[in-house]
Amino acid sequence: MANYLRTKSGAIMKNFEVAGKNPSEEAQRRWREAVGAVVKNRRRRFRNIPDLDQRSTTQAKLTRVKTRRRETQERLRVAILTKAAALAFTDAAGGKPKYHLSDDVISAGFQISPEEISSVSRDHKIDSLTKHGGIPGISHKLGVNLQHGVKTSEIEIRQAIFGQNQYAEKPQRSFWQFLWDAFQDLTLIILIICAVVSVTVGFAKEGFPKGCYDGVGIIFTIFLVVTITAVSDYRQSLQFRDLDKEKKKISMQVTRDGCRQKVSIYELVVGDVVHLSIGDQVPADGLLISGYSLVIDESSLTGESEPVPISEKNPFLLGGTKVQDGSGKMLVTAVGMRTEWGHIMEALSNDEEDETPLQVKLNGVATIIGKIGLFFAIVTFIVLMGRFLADKAAHSSLTNWSFNDAITILNFFAISVTIVVVAVPEGLPLAVTLSLAFAMQRLMDEKALVRHLAACETMGSVTCICTDKTGTLTTNHMVVDKLWLCEINKSTQSTDVLKELKEVISDKVFDILHESIIENSGSEVVRNKNGTHTVMGTPTETALLEFALELEKSIQIKAKECKKLKVEPFNSDKKKMSTIISLPNGENHAFCKGASEIVLQMCDKIIDKEGNTIEMTEDQRKTISEVIDGFACDALRTLCVAYKDLGAENDSDIKGEEIEMPNDGYTFIALFGIKDPVRPGVKEAVKTCHDAGIMVRMVTGDNINTAKAIAKECGILTEGGLAIEGPEFRSKSSEEMKELIPKIQVMARSLPLDKHTLVTNLKKLHDEVVAVTGDGTNDAPALHEADIGLAMGIAGTEVAKENADVIIMDDNFTTIINLAKWGRSVYINIQKFVQFQLTVNVVALVVNFISASTTGSAPLTIVQLLWVNLIMDTLGALALATEPPNEDLMTRPPVSKSDDFITKVMWRNIIGQSMYQLIVLGILIFAGKHLLGMNGPDAENTLNTFIFNTFVFCQVFNEMNSREMEKMNIFKGIFNSWIFSSIILSTVIFQVILVEFLGDFANTVPLSWNLWLYSILIGSVSLITGAILKFIPVHSTKDVGSGHDGYEPIPSGPDSV
Repeated sequence: MANYLRTKSGAIMKNFEVAGKNPSEEAQRRWREAVGAVVKNRRRRFRNIPDLDQRSTTQAKLTRVKTRRRETQERLRVAILTKAAALAFTDAAGGKPKYHLSDDVISAGFQISPEEISSVSRDHKIDSLTKHGGIPGISHKLGVNLQHGVKTSEIEIRQAIFGQNQYAEKPQRSFWQFLWDAFQDLTLIILIICAVVSVTVGFAKEGFPKGCYDGVGIIFTIFLVVTITAVSDYRQSLQFRDLDKEKKKISMQVTRDGCRQKVSIYELVVGDVVHLSIGDQVPADGLLISGYSLVIDESSLTGESEPVPISEKNPFLLGGTKVQDGSGKMLVTAVGMRTEWGHIMEALSNDEEDETPLQVKLNGVATIIGKIGLFFAIVTFIVLMGRFLADKAAHSSLTNWSFNDAITILNFFAISVTIVVVAVPEGLPLAVTLSLAFAMQRLMDEKALVRHLAACETMGSVTCICTDKTGTLTTNHMVVDKLWLCEINKSTQSTDVLKELKEVISDKVFDILHESIIENSGSEVVRNKNGTHTVMGTPTETALLEFALELEKSIQIKAKECKKLKVEPFNSDKKKMSTIISLPNGENHAFCKGASEIVLQMCDKIIDKEGNTIEMTEDQRKTISEVIDGFACDALRTLCVAYKDLGAENDSDIKGEEIEMPNDGYTFIALFGIKDPVRPGVKEAVKTCHDAGIMVRMVTGDNINTAKAIAKECGILTEGGLAIEGPEFRSKSSEEMKELIPKIQVMARSLPLDKHTLVTNLKKLHDEVVAVTGDGTNDAPALHEADIGLAMGIAGTEVAKENADVIIMDDNFTTIINLAKWGRSVYINIQKFVQFQLTVNVVALVVNFISASTTGSAPLTIVQLLWVNLIMDTLGALALATEPPNEDLMTRPPVSKSDDFITKVMWRNIIGQSMYQLIVLGILIFAGKHLLGMNGPDAENTLNTFIFNTFVFCQVFNEMNSREMEKMNIFKGIFNSWIFSSIILSTVIFQVILVEFLGDFANTVPLSWNLWLYSILIGSVSLITGAILKFIPVHSTKDVGSGHDGYEPIPSGPDSV
């Protein structure tokens, strides 16, 4: 039977397949069409599913905005090239707009209107900027000192005048809207109409209240179902709203009150001085104050992929764009809805997230079951009507119709509609959303911010994690541990080491060493309000600057006033940073620091103990290489610093961009060994991955010996595993890569392109489900290509975060394991719920159909069926779809993408439990009175109540059974989920109330204590049935090593259960 059902449903389910990431519109439209009309409440079912037509409209709107921006830029370019064209353009536009200062602006002390200042950057008005006196003039009119920034006391008045940096968003849905959505269920509306007719007729025939019980009972039950459904949906929406707020949290570095500090992007005001670096999102429109090699990616705003250099000639920065290279400081001139990006964000706020593969699969399951249920409902109505007409024909009353006959037919119709209510599992697709919302909320508490719903479930199928080293496997708290200077190798952990070095090395060496660190840095030493100093920047830069500060303190070095002429910031492609500075004496020096092997190759000289520059011998080069390897084998990150004397420059007005950065001829200064300890728990987390069938690969830009040492310490590099360098990996052919990639455990000195190539090949050639970590701007392609992109929350740039599916907020590898655990939990929890719901579906359908066919009536009334539907749908989803994960989940291989969602194990349990319940209920329907010794006028009502009570308790105990589909111990951790325990208890309590106190409405009669005991005992036999079923072997069609259905084999001993 199971094989037949699987074969028949397989063809239909082909229509319900979408990719977990970036699904095609064709696939999305295909499954929507396949759902057809078998949907009770289309409004609720598709509430969390994007409207593709509306999305197309939104995209068209965004395209028009970007086209308008490109056209504006083109007009401005033409206007700048030709003065005549500029005048013609101005005349055609009707002259320059005139701006007036309002009384509010004047009283606040500002000399420029919000409209005018926002137009300067947005429209790239270089003439207007010049007219206002350039950046200094604009800052003066905004009442801000560019060195000290705005004052905190001015924030509120600036927000009142110039606006807040927030965008118009779609208003949140209220609880009453969710209640209204829940009422849109067509079957419930039909039942309400039937109930109203029943109340009207009953009142006319039997008066109040006796004649109204049936109809009022139905209406009350529907109201209960709708209310509980709406409460569940509303709570979900609140969870998603909280998560959405977390996704939008971006912090920026600003100067306020003379101090550099972090503030939320939403707290920025016009006049703020914002610090930008590689990977940052430009938070608002503004003007460049100063910067080095600043290049902006405006594709998100204009659609153009060509990056835009920002300089004094083109100082305009637009909100929503990204810093592709360089660094700089900007003056904010427009925020929120006064920016072009504000209007784009307003349009995007109406866009919804793509459906997940599991949601689509369960829509397919719901469609198949719905069609079966609809068939059974129609057949049940036909059978009931047939028996009714046959009975009338037997009594020769086919031509004699009474009011009671009409009520009977109406009741037959209502029962059939109720069967549809129970049979169409509307809650299946919605259970996925419920489970994902619950998991995402819990993951948020565990420092993982899931940006896309599908990522949470896809993580359960991950077979490979490509992880960075620094900050993910290590603490990212770096300190200089060793120093090689003037052929002296020293550990810096001793407090007197610098004083010892001073005795043998001249001050000139320390001056140039200090200069090479302080002047060639992308980080900054900032003064706090309490007078202390803090280093703001990357951990590596911080370690070096802290060492430089210690130099100043121990050796009394005074920093010189130098002018930076050109800066090439560090990026993961070049693996070095270079700066050209002008010294007070007029000399120019080029400084370079970066990956030790790269910087060493650029050097042909070395500084001696007296501070003199001498030629580097081959022996010295060999010695330095050996020291590099030694530091690396001690798991230290190696970094070299060097400089080149460029001599004096005669032209004092020479621009930085006119100077060429040298690539050779440097003088070697020093080699640093920077310690970055492995995070506690990482080794155990890697072992957990291996036990779970997840391969962990380290991809790092570090020296290969450093990488190998860390990888061995973490348990990543194992016997037979391969450690390879990026250049060697890139040199391999496609065939060589295909053979090599499965063996790679460590890739050192890699470029972002190497990571992208590795991820692509793992997916396409080896059918792996790949998760990849990244923190830099250049990691964005790999994060986007991977099945799961994991961006670092602390070290990660905004570009990396935007391209990621999950943000690891504590940058900890252990958090990734928690993510995988929750991903598996979501998948298996939904399977538990589906198993439970399908069992109830099968039993309810068959019992009502057989009873209607044989006795002419249904044993379960409308109210009772609605209560059963509530138990198996909303309450069942809450109980089973929100169970927290257990440690056993990470002892199983990942769920294969090709596995059937409803597994053989599930079919075994569904069929076994259904057969038990059908046999028991069948015996009670046909022989219950005799077996239980029921006599008297209430025997029929008592038996039907007992059948209903027994049926409900079978579901209660089967709900417990569903907690474990393979293991015997179904009670393990049952109290860890308070939701499950509460729902089971609530179900039992309300069942008692329904039977004992609401009999007039629910068509029940109070039961004796022994009948209650029998109901509970018969229901509890479901537990024994479940245990017996687990001894029936179920063999997978695939080898366990190549795929997995999500479960362990049958337990073989007490430790396994």
